[in-house]
Amino acid sequence: MAKAATRKASIDRITLPDLADDDGAQLCSGDGREAERYAGVNLDGRDLTGISFGECEFAGVSLHETKLRGASFSECLATDLHAPVFSAPRSNWRDVQINHARLGSVEVYEATLRSVHIDGSKLDFVNLRNATLTDVLLSNCIIDELDLGSATVQRLELQNCRIGTLDVGGAKLKDVDLRSSDFLAVHGLESLRGATIDDAQLGMLAPLLAAHLGLRVE
Repeated sequence: MAKAATRKASIDRITLPDLADDDGAQLCSGDGREAERYAGVNLDGRDLTGISFGECEFAGVSLHETKLRGASFSECLATDLHAPVFSAPRSNWRDVQINHARLGSVEVYEATLRSVHIDGSKLDFVNLRNATLTDVLLSNCIIDELDLGSATVQRLELQNCRIGTLDVGGAKLKDVDLRSSDFLAVHGLESLRGATIDDAQLGMLAPLLAAHLGLRVE
């Protein structure tokens, strides 16, 4: 019986309507915004807890220490985001495209991501612990540390990415495609079930697996 192939992430194409330009001055926590464009806006340090954005575009927006706990983003496009500290725990992301972001510490633990594509971005530490990811694609990204500890992940693709440390301890993985990406270290080897790797990655993992299982290689 043939083995089932790894299922790819299903990413919906985002088509935005005509957008109204907004300077972000009136944004507040719990707000709801639809069909707006934010270009070159500085939202550093603002409290936008629980805000929701639908069919919006963000271009060159600064979000350093912006409080986005519980925020929702639906059918949104973001380019050139900047934030040394990006804080959006328990946030919701559906049909979102993020291009060329430069983010330092990314706190998105317990978040929900569905049909999300992040491309050409540099991220330092990404905290997705206890998050739920479904149909997520990371392409051409550099990530120092990707923490998926205790996350539930289905159909995640990493394409041409460079990852310093990948942590999957306690995660539940299904159709997670790690091929074509490079890793320096992997933590939580016992939770890699459900991931797909290539021959080169298997060679890299071999000594880690041997140490994890207590094997002596002579």
